Amino acid sequence: MPAAVAAVDEQTGLIKKGAWQLVAAHCGGCHSLQLVTSNRGDRQIWLETIRWMQERQNLWQLDPQTEDQILTYLADNYPASAPRRRKPLAAHLLPTN
Repeated sequence: MPAAVAAVDEQTGLIKKGAWQLVAAHCGGCHSLQLVTSNRGDRQIWLETIRWMQERQNLWQLDPQTEDQILTYLADNYPASAPRRRKPLAAHLLPTN
């Protein structure tokens, strides 16, 4: 049986699960939510992104519970993905110059 397709909010483009409205309010207050939906990361990468925005882009401080809910939502719904490029060919498989 195929996995159920997650509902996506037509207005925000966010997957409608968990704290999606919290993400829409906090992330969409400064930039397009396409920045969220086009990126991927584990919880640590999303945390580093938030910290960078706080240090460099004037993102406000989030209370610990809100930050936890946002990180959980992002890591669960926009997780890190495997690289899409193939590994480089071994040297013995390359043509000679």
